[in-house]
Amino acid sequence: MILISWNIDSLNAALTGTSSRAVATRQVLEKIHAQNADIVAIQETKLRSTGPTKKHLAILAQECPEYDIVWRSSEEPARKGYAGTMFLYKKELKPKVTYPLIGAPEPMDHEGRIITLEFPEYFVTQVYTPNSGNGLKRLSERQVWDEKYIAYLQKLDQEKPVLASGDYNCAHHEIDLKHPDTNHHSAGFTDEERADFTKMLKAGFTDTFRKINGNVEGVYSWWAQRVRTAKANNSGWRIDYWLTSNRIADKVKRSEMMDTGERADHCPILLEIDL
Repeated sequence: MILISWNIDSLNAALTGTSSRAVATRQVLEKIHAQNADIVAIQETKLRSTGPTKKHLAILAQECPEYDIVWRSSEEPARKGYAGTMFLYKKELKPKVTYPLIGAPEPMDHEGRIITLEFPEYFVTQVYTPNSGNGLKRLSERQVWDEKYIAYLQKLDQEKPVLASGDYNCAHHEIDLKHPDTNHHSAGFTDEERADFTKMLKAGFTDTFRKINGNVEGVYSWWAQRVRTAKANNSGWRIDYWLTSNRIADKVKRSEMMDTGERADHCPILLEIDL
């Protein structure tokens, strides 16, 4: 199986926008489609609470006719057009789809952050982890989220093996970002967030990128859009992951980043696994 996960930073902009960035985003979507993935997970769709429009669905049906689509959007009391997730999966797969609430601080559970696909032999789940925010104003809530999310993954793992992907908004180790020394108090690299990520792995999960690629340096999944030289200088962070239950980690064949050229922000991450 091939699975791809990507924080797209607005599905509407990607499908209907006319800017140079929208064009670049569509090129990445075409690159993803060319991989013929069995499952594609998308985060930060930023769609309205009612989900994709008829126009969005028509474009997706035209460009990706072999996939069924499920989505989850931010809804009240959460902000509109915020966060959101989507799965595209091959029509023949026919998973059971759930939209879990994990008991996170309000309104995180209503921000459309998790979708899970259940198959006979395993789960595939994606997450868009809350950012701790400017000034770390949401760090304490983020830590509660981490605790609840870890418990959710453990519950799934007790039933059958898990493949978990998404934007985890955490660079786990210093090797996972270009400038660790100046970011110890930045959202995504605090001691608290990194400790929580360690707890998640110790709960029975494997960071597949490190398992396959070892301690390779300079490989990232996110580069700040607002810093013009970030992508050119490869000044990035690795905050997007494919995790698997430890007992199926040896089945992973590839875990890698997909090149997005000059386009900054997130790049897609690809997992190949023999299940």
